[in-house]
Amino acid sequence: MRSLPLPLALTARLLPVAVLASAGWALTSGPFAAAPTADHKSSQKKTSTASAPSTSAATKTFTASPAPCGSVPTATLKFLVPGAKTAGQEIPSTDKSVRRTCSWNALKGFDYRWLDVSYEIKESDQAAQKSYDGRIADKSGGGAVPGLGDSAYSVVNLTTEDKQQTREGVVIVRASNAVVIITYNGSDFETKKAPGTDEINKGAIKAAKAAVAALEDGQKG
Repeated sequence: MRSLPLPLALTARLLPVAVLASAGWALTSGPFAAAPTADHKSSQKKTSTASAPSTSAATKTFTASPAPCGSVPTATLKFLVPGAKTAGQEIPSTDKSVRRTCSWNALKGFDYRWLDVSYEIKESDQAAQKSYDGRIADKSGGGAVPGLGDSAYSVVNLTTEDKQQTREGVVIVRASNAVVIITYNGSDFETKKAPGTDEINKGAIKAAKAAVAALEDGQKG
């Protein structure tokens, strides 16, 4: 088999990537003080009002990310990324309770596939929704994915570099206070064509469903 050079964009993706996590956990407050006397009713009302947001923040559904490299079943990985090591490679993170990412990639024959599964745990549902909204705003041309998390969005794009096509699908899911991001792409280095839109889109959604199920199962445990 002749050796074919990878396009620069794909070569860069094979290098180690450091992913920085952003922290920002809300602190919860202690129980309310004893009932106020008549002389202190006004000041006690202010204290109770200030404590309300902390009480709400304490009820978040997910407190930590699941292990991302165990989020997709082996059979699914073999189907989506033929030839890849199913153990995957977790990207270093400064805080694994906030953000964790795992990658799988392989070149089998002339066919190349890459899959990323990333979890972001936010301090509240509102913060997760804000992150979700910002992400889908940057990826126009896609559409909603019904029945996945609280809200989900899928988009597929085609890029060409040095006459080599790459098609990439991204699925973004908001589930309570967590955001799950799936990236799945592929190329054929013999024909220089990319896999079909339907193949990449369905593959990304399949991985997203598995990743969300792993998130929910971890919360039950």
